[in-house]
Amino acid sequence: MIGFVIKRLLMLIPSFIGITLFVFILIHSISGDPIMVMAGERGIDDARRLQLMAELGLDLPLWQQYLNYLWDVLHLNLGKSFTTQETVWNEFMDRFPATVELSFFAMVLGTGIGIPLGVLSALASRSKSGLMRLVDNFIGAFSLSGYSMPIFWWALLLIAYFSIYLGITPVSGRISVIYWIEPITGFMLIDTIKAGDWDAFWNALHHLVLPALALGTIPLAVVTRMTRSAMTEVLREDYIRVCRAKGLSPARTIFIHALRNSLIPVITVIGLQVGALIGGAILTETIFSWPGIGKWLVESIGRRDYPIIQGGILLIAFLVIITNFIVDLTYGIVNPRIRHSR
Repeated sequence: MIGFVIKRLLMLIPSFIGITLFVFILIHSISGDPIMVMAGERGIDDARRLQLMAELGLDLPLWQQYLNYLWDVLHLNLGKSFTTQETVWNEFMDRFPATVELSFFAMVLGTGIGIPLGVLSALASRSKSGLMRLVDNFIGAFSLSGYSMPIFWWALLLIAYFSIYLGITPVSGRISVIYWIEPITGFMLIDTIKAGDWDAFWNALHHLVLPALALGTIPLAVVTRMTRSAMTEVLREDYIRVCRAKGLSPARTIFIHALRNSLIPVITVIGLQVGALIGGAILTETIFSWPGIGKWLVESIGRRDYPIIQGGILLIAFLVIITNFIVDLTYGIVNPRIRHSR
């Protein structure tokens, strides 16, 4: 097991270096001058511009800029924002709880609905009833539509129907402006509970529903399809026939014996959906004006704020890598054949 862990850790090193190089090249490929963006409408003379370029290290050759950037990253120094002069780490942590809260509820929605739908679809596919076959086909079409639907289009449809046509959900934001909650943890629902303001809690939850629904659609579809596939395969195993022959109830056979073994690949897929959630959060937060790291990165791109863009993408990539690493280790623990085969 120790050898398996060491191998997985060593594989993280080229991934990390490759991400830093890719992000650096991508950011410096963006057209526009960050110094002129910082100056705004007031403009700036050439002498002052050259001085700022030297102070920010933008006058150095690109290879030297990259080595300096990599050296700073290895020393946990992600730099400061060009516009706010706040450290990238502080700005990231100010907005990270909002993204975690949104992604968590999106994943709860995806797994809470996706797993039952997958189980129902697997059972329906083995039934001889025409109605149950129709249910299986409907769930399959539903999951395929959810996976294929672009988030930005789906989010706009949700806003148009629930917010504009029905008027039952807010269009944007994290909480109404009439409430002020002291940011203790950064998680709005927890902070409203700690403040004892239940009206603010329900208002924050009301704001969370639509973005979580838009973001959780793809995980819901993926979990549904994976659960159906794994459950269908497990239901063909001999030990399921033994359970039925011993007279165990259908509910115990399905939910205790079949579902437990079906969840191994489903858990892996759930862990891999972290990257998809963060990628989708960029669009979702922008559309719903959700003050998370996705909206923060989009605004930073418009300002050509290189440290924010590089540091933000690097931190997100690091989170995804660590999550996949944990999932990989968990899968190796659950299924020993995996760690012995790698």
